[in-house]
Amino acid sequence: MSLADSPVNAFILTQAWVFEHLVEPALHATGWMEYQEQAFDATEFALLGLVEIALLVILFRPMEALLPAEHWPSRRPVLIDVLYTLLHRVGFIPLVLFVLMWPLTFGLEAWLRLHGYIPYTLEDLFPSLNSRPLTTFLIYLVVLDFSGYWFHRFQHRLEWWWALHGLHHSQRAMSFWTDDRTHFLDDILGAAWLALISLLIGVPPAQFILLLMITRILQSFAHANVAIRFGRLGERLLVSPHYHRVHHGMGTGSQSGDQSCNFAVLFPVWDIIFGTANFMRATPPTGILDQLDGRDYGTGLVRQQILGFQRLLRALRGLRA
Repeated sequence: MSLADSPVNAFILTQAWVFEHLVEPALHATGWMEYQEQAFDATEFALLGLVEIALLVILFRPMEALLPAEHWPSRRPVLIDVLYTLLHRVGFIPLVLFVLMWPLTFGLEAWLRLHGYIPYTLEDLFPSLNSRPLTTFLIYLVVLDFSGYWFHRFQHRLEWWWALHGLHHSQRAMSFWTDDRTHFLDDILGAAWLALISLLIGVPPAQFILLLMITRILQSFAHANVAIRFGRLGERLLVSPHYHRVHHGMGTGSQSGDQSCNFAVLFPVWDIIFGTANFMRATPPTGILDQLDGRDYGTGLVRQQILGFQRLLRALRGLRA
């Protein structure tokens, strides 16, 4: 038995216990036993979220203490982002997305197969990749990252979408917790986008979970309050905390329309190719300019969600979001 087998086995046993003693009784009580298989996968997803959160705290909290990009009088504003992270990675949000997205995803897949479209994996198209699992994984990562770039760019370019996404940018004390500070409607759109792209390119479920974990951990690092840059070459290879802080900077990237920048999720090459990269050296404060004029984005979760929905309705009516 290798060293890696022990934690893997422990995780499998934990998942089985949680499912048997907590999740399965809930499915019985709600009459959702037909979703038993999907619920088992959702249990794994939530437990992996706990593992992610532990890694975030262990890896990034000491960095923020030792190398802060900004000094705050208090970390109290960060607490709301901690709540968002808990909801997104182990709580309410995965449950909602599970209920909404699984039926839609399976229904779409069935419809595609009925009409003659069977998603091919990379291994189907290129059999030589069967002996190169790492290469296959990296290709899927690049494809999903490319789609993530455009998703993020649309969030800023479309005024109605910015009405929702603005909540994410309204954090004036950005930390590694901020990645999950999003409007719930924005979450649904993001989950639908990711599920659709993954379905169309045939990402295997096991690889999808690993891809999601790696992406989320790196995104959390990109939001961290740390004064870290990767050097002239490194800044062009992987999104650094400084590179993404420019995206969240007042007057630099934290705005709608054509003036924003640095949309890349992991790889800045997309910003370079499409002319949206900003490699400025200065470190701007985070937030949205209209907050300086008194614009309220809310401090509590419920009010933030309500205000985001109100901004969306105004944007859909053609008014200022």
